[in-house]
Amino acid sequence: MLKRTPFYDFHVSAGGKLVEFAGWEMPIMYRSIVDEHNHTRNSGSIFDVSHMGRLYFSGPDAEKFLNLVFTRDVSVQKVGQCRYGLLCNEAGGILDDVIVSRDKKNWLMVVNAGNRDKVVNHFHKVRHDRDLDFDLSDQTESTAMIALQGPKVIEKVSASLEAVKDLKRYQFVTDSFMMLIKYTVSRTGYTGEDGVEVILPAKMAGTAMKMLAGKFDQPEAILKPAGLGARDTLRLEAGMPLYGHELSEDVDPISAGLGWAVTLDKDFIGAEALRKINADGPKQKLVGIELEGRRIARQGAVVSGPTGTGVVTSGTFSPTLQKSIAMAYIPAADAAEGTALTIDFRGEATKAKVVMLPFYKRA
Repeated sequence: MLKRTPFYDFHVSAGGKLVEFAGWEMPIMYRSIVDEHNHTRNSGSIFDVSHMGRLYFSGPDAEKFLNLVFTRDVSVQKVGQCRYGLLCNEAGGILDDVIVSRDKKNWLMVVNAGNRDKVVNHFHKVRHDRDLDFDLSDQTESTAMIALQGPKVIEKVSASLEAVKDLKRYQFVTDSFMMLIKYTVSRTGYTGEDGVEVILPAKMAGTAMKMLAGKFDQPEAILKPAGLGARDTLRLEAGMPLYGHELSEDVDPISAGLGWAVTLDKDFIGAEALRKINADGPKQKLVGIELEGRRIARQGAVVSGPTGTGVVTSGTFSPTLQKSIAMAYIPAADAAEGTALTIDFRGEATKAKVVMLPFYKRA
């Protein structure tokens, strides 16, 4: 049986088209993917991201443990700071990409929904094998989480949540609204736009949605609900990787262009393998691709370049740029900007070229 987030009733009442995603019943869209995409770019949208895992760590060895499994150095992370990074296996393959936030008494890690059980099992094994003393509390199903993204979000949300006013990118704060709803808000996101993500008790989800969304069904509404479909096209325009597409246990962070999120001069699981890949240079690289015409390159399509072949990981027709775009892994020798490529569409070759990521960035 599929799990439902605390916003399930809201999705139904708002006309959301619900689909299965990572074991959850989630809205793929409400109106249309393109409409929701454009509203996010021009104003703001509310995304239910409660399916993502929320893991809390505390205890004497919590910091030591996180430094062992996380590719960033958490020992220099300040209270109130969020950091994006990876969890890797011994071979340097990516178990998940996560965000770790440091609070005064504990740490929060947000993980991908489809990897939550795998990651938790991995953590239990590491704790047992290394004899580490810390507590792990999985609060995914006792809390709710929403992402509010778009150029008008900060001004809109600040009217209800004063803590947002002075929040900088990749910072978070825990506060309460009207002395009733305790929440954690971080200035992060997955769309290429400014915005926040809010975690709150599951039982207060309905109240919070009414407070933040307001009259979303009005044509002039600043914030409107958006589903997973728009979230995917937005993140693709922003050149952000998605686990199961650009990231997997068969891919390392260096090849994925995420070397900036890896602290190679500290020891963590997978560090030795990643140091070697970094020193030798990756054999393949994740690149952006722009295609001729409007056809969409699907995951798995073969990409041919001057020295060899690669594979498409994600593709769409960009609503913002009005171009067909994709991301793909290709031989490192072919990864220079402007390199001519072809993409196979069931035996028919379409011309394409390598372009810089991200495809879209707000000026």
